[in-house]
Amino acid sequence: MSFVRFILQPSGGTILLLLAMLAACASPTPRASPAPTAVVQQPTSIAEPTAAPTQIPSSPTSQAASHAVTLKEFDAPPGSHPHDVAPAADGGVWYTAQGQGALGYLDLKTGKTRQIPLGQGSAPHGVIIGPDNAPWITDGGLNAIVRVDPSNNQVQVFPLPASAPNANLNTAVFDKNGVLWFTGQSGVYGRLDPKGGKVEVWAAPRGAGPYGITVTPNGDVYYASLAGSYVGRINPQTHQVTVLEPPTPRQGARRVWSDSKGRVWVSEWNAGQVGMYDPSTNSWKEWKLPGAHPQAYAVFVDENDQVWLSDFGGNALVRFDPNTEKFDVYPLPSANGNVRQIHGRAGQVLAAESGADKLLVADTAEE
Repeated sequence: MSFVRFILQPSGGTILLLLAMLAACASPTPRASPAPTAVVQQPTSIAEPTAAPTQIPSSPTSQAASHAVTLKEFDAPPGSHPHDVAPAADGGVWYTAQGQGALGYLDLKTGKTRQIPLGQGSAPHGVIIGPDNAPWITDGGLNAIVRVDPSNNQVQVFPLPASAPNANLNTAVFDKNGVLWFTGQSGVYGRLDPKGGKVEVWAAPRGAGPYGITVTPNGDVYYASLAGSYVGRINPQTHQVTVLEPPTPRQGARRVWSDSKGRVWVSEWNAGQVGMYDPSTNSWKEWKLPGAHPQAYAVFVDENDQVWLSDFGGNALVRFDPNTEKFDVYPLPSANGNVRQIHGRAGQVLAAESGADKLLVADTAEE
């Protein structure tokens, strides 16, 4: 078990770093994570014009008024490589243990994790919570949608049709009618109606690339195509896709998330930007993330319509305020965290550090 505390205060360019480490034996899964590392950070605030737990007070690097956030880092089982996270109905966190073919659960009160095997060959990518409060998983290894009953850990598998082998399943979302829509990077998108269990799959425009997916408050479904560098809007009745082009060519639209106004936020991986599509005006805006070589992977919009991103280039979480058009940067406690997805609940932002085998909780309610 290790305990790490970082205090970063951006005062006069002076940074005080205090590191304490204790070594102890690790316990098998199910296992108790070490007290999370908590970092209280004052973000670095940078205006960009349009073109765990060990607790660590994390002070963002900032050129403007900044927002203090406490980062809590929890250990996941070694080799689990947690990919996506979702807030559990009971206050815990579900995560996909992609490296171990399992669905994991983190108890935030005790710091303990447990994992549920999903089957031989499983390689889960995304996890979301359905209207039934159960976790639903996009499993690329099984080429199936998987549901786990949180009351008894029973695993239910919905295979894709034979016409869609090796779909490389990515992410899913439920629409307002309780239908699950999903993406496959091999070049497909599809849906599953839990009422009958039928899975349907269609070929995506421009072939390979469908990645992140989101639903707006009025029920519209959008997905991002990483290889295709576009955002697709799905018509739920006809299943047809309207291709929406961000201003920057070959930007690498990776993930998408809707805000409360129905605007669609996009993490642009190749361009190191965050983009925003406003359906009400059919218009786009883009902002470059701070840093020398930003790589915007994940995007999430919280309950206050603040936009969170993960930056692989800066090994950081980044918050963008649409009102001020400024960024706050929160360095990750662990090196090479590789946050591939962000989710959250009121007062908390959740992330999985796939490169460090960590789960991250950012407490934002104390601002």
